[in-house]
Amino acid sequence: MTACNRLAEGGRRFFLSRGAVAAAGAAVAATAVPLADAQAEPAPARLTYATTRLANISELKVNEPLSITYPDADSPGVIIKLGTRVVGGAGPDGDIVAYSTMCPHKGFPLVYRADDRTLNCPGHYSRFDAEKSGLQIWGQSTANLAQFRLAVGANGDITATGVDELIYGRISNVLA
Repeated sequence: MTACNRLAEGGRRFFLSRGAVAAAGAAVAATAVPLADAQAEPAPARLTYATTRLANISELKVNEPLSITYPDADSPGVIIKLGTRVVGGAGPDGDIVAYSTMCPHKGFPLVYRADDRTLNCPGHYSRFDAEKSGLQIWGQSTANLAQFRLAVGANGDITATGVDELIYGRISNVLA
């Protein structure tokens, strides 16, 4: 047996013996505390968002963003009537969407482009598709854009009821 083969065989034996010791230790640890005595932490609850009136359908024009804030005054956003039904769209035509206008990459203020229905970051050029739930289509961001969940009342009032992604710079979307 060559020196190289002896070294490889010794390494293999060392690995297998240490792996067996680790597996045995894990098995002992798993049975050390009876399941009846184990206390698991409860899963964190979903955030409860305030239902907030953002606008009325009569205030919206097709493909023209309206500035809003949600879930609080420190969170700028836009509400847009796209003119075509989209997944996640609200209203009788399923074409009303709302998004945070802070880029999830570095928080730069986003600008809406009506010609291709995207929200664009002037800082690092990330682009987000308003027709596809804020899907990132280009740029430095590693997250999609935070979309506000909407409901439309019989009188045309549009209310926000939640957020589907984390708003830039926060560990929780609700600060209060």
